[in-house]
Amino acid sequence: MTTHIDLDAYFARIGYTGSRLPSLANLQAIIERHTQTIPFENLDPLLGQPVRLDLDSLQRKLVQGGRGGYCFEHNTLLRDVLHAMGYHVGGLAARVRWNVAEEVTTPRTHMLLHVDLADGIYIADVGFGGLTLTSALRLEAFSPQSTPHESFRLTQAKGDGYVLQARLGGEWKALYVFDLQRQLPVDFELANWYLSNHPQSHFVTGLMAARALPRQRLALRNNLFTRHHLNGESEPRTLATPAELREVLTGEFGIRLPDTPAQDAAFTRLIEQQPQHKPG
Repeated sequence: MTTHIDLDAYFARIGYTGSRLPSLANLQAIIERHTQTIPFENLDPLLGQPVRLDLDSLQRKLVQGGRGGYCFEHNTLLRDVLHAMGYHVGGLAARVRWNVAEEVTTPRTHMLLHVDLADGIYIADVGFGGLTLTSALRLEAFSPQSTPHESFRLTQAKGDGYVLQARLGGEWKALYVFDLQRQLPVDFELANWYLSNHPQSHFVTGLMAARALPRQRLALRNNLFTRHHLNGESEPRTLATPAELREVLTGEFGIRLPDTPAQDAAFTRLIEQQPQHKPG
């Protein structure tokens, strides 16, 4: 069993050919390439397969296997890549606030990264699905920061910590709240097991995929595939058969689908569970 990150294989996977010095410019370039080439997806929890966070498993799946993953997989892999390049990087935990009522308290089930650079502290997050950051953000409150996609900002959370917000449709929407308490791998293992095994976890009960492309984002939620353009226009398409789901996952998201007989049964179940929209 290997215990090191294969930087050559990772950079080939994301198509990065730049410098390997631990600079802000290189960090931004790696994040942009990562989010364009390694998709967000939750096929393993949906199909009852384990989600492993050890380095060997992550490299086999996301780098060599043509797959994607969710936040713990993406950000653990990126953390190990950056560490090998000489960055000072660590993991942080967040409480998701996206589409959550203000009075509801959520657990720390999201992972992001804390990166210390010579010119300041930044956060990086390549695993937040349809609104994942496509560049690192400077850790400073209230100032809007541009990315290759939406504008984001950090505001002060109630008590301690920060709220990450995205500007959508002219409004600032909260994505998650976090503080700077460093997390250990065992902390992420616990949350990862819950999200990938609990029968009420939305990663177990539904299908999600996302990918950031130049000037657009791709999103799949169950059998609804949507192409979101940065000008605000969206192109939704309902997928009516497992074959159409497979075609979109492999073609639009670039996912090498796992070879399991449970796949078509899961896709059929998802399609049958969705509301039927009548014409007129």
